[in-house]
Amino acid sequence: MEKVKVGIIGCGNISDIYFKNCSSYKSLEVIACADLDVEKAKQKAKLYNIKRAYHVDEILSDTEVQMIINLTIPAAHAEVCIASLEAGKHVYVEKPLAVSLEDGKKMLDLAEKKGLLLGGAPDTFLGGGLQTCRKLIDDGEIGKPVAATAFMMCHGHESWHPNPDFYYQQGGGPMFDMGPYYLTALVSLIGPVRRVTGSTSTSFLERETKDGRKIPVEVPTHVSGVLDFENGAVGTIITSFDVWGANLPFIEIYGETGTMSVPDPNTFGGPVRIKKQGETEWKEYSLTHNYTGNSRGIGVAEMADSIKSGTQHRASGQLTYHVLDIMHGFHLSSINGTHYLPFFKPERPKSLEPNTEF
Repeated sequence: MEKVKVGIIGCGNISDIYFKNCSSYKSLEVIACADLDVEKAKQKAKLYNIKRAYHVDEILSDTEVQMIINLTIPAAHAEVCIASLEAGKHVYVEKPLAVSLEDGKKMLDLAEKKGLLLGGAPDTFLGGGLQTCRKLIDDGEIGKPVAATAFMMCHGHESWHPNPDFYYQQGGGPMFDMGPYYLTALVSLIGPVRRVTGSTSTSFLERETKDGRKIPVEVPTHVSGVLDFENGAVGTIITSFDVWGANLPFIEIYGETGTMSVPDPNTFGGPVRIKKQGETEWKEYSLTHNYTGNSRGIGVAEMADSIKSGTQHRASGQLTYHVLDIMHGFHLSSINGTHYLPFFKPERPKSLEPNTEF
């Protein structure tokens, strides 16, 4: 198979796993990288044996680059994605799709107009753990899902991240940072969401970094939401940067005949456990699918396959826009004191066949 030639924009913390993994997928070849700080791009190019290191503007002029992986900060996602699409490149962007719904819609419309594919993170739902969950649900192991819970509870990233400011600016906060993992998993497992309700708060008006610098907080840092799914199930989600510890599951799905314990949606592996009606013990299930280690980039590889085959990719712009819409919905519901109805509801992404390889 002829490989899709990829350029990476944004050579910060998260880029290393993409450089490492993308070289292992048979459908991808990373041929260029770029950053506003060209020295960063040159360092990554040397480290990972990439042919070309550019400033951001220059990489878009490289006619050999067919797809851009956008790893910039959230505030720059839309600008870089739109410029890449205008340059005729397919685009895969880190989460969230964009900061605003308006920019997200512009990206979807532009990709459709140009006949290009737009996709985005997270792609953890394509990993062995969550695909095993999907298969078990589709096989009826817990019956029809009727409810779900999801929890992401911590005290923020300033204790470890070298540049944590953007986590507390527009496009940040616990819902926009970690919510995409949980919401994408839930939509993949249960289906699209028809209505959301939310309450938000900001418990600490500034944060202190490990070097003593103060960061002003511009976004809600505790978000509690209710999700009404199209299939009738009702979900509860809490994402927080305001708690010091919690004893809560990552995700649980409650079916008519059993309960499923879903693994951390920020990872690709297990464990997957089920407790069925009438049973006293939880049973751990063997994983049925590949990609159980840190497989970030699997969504890029699957998208590259779709470019070649003309099929619909799973980590799509439509899915990431739906997740963005839901996240905004929680905030808007809290501000306005009303339910929020998402604008766009995509189809539930198709499951992968066991032992699929990219």
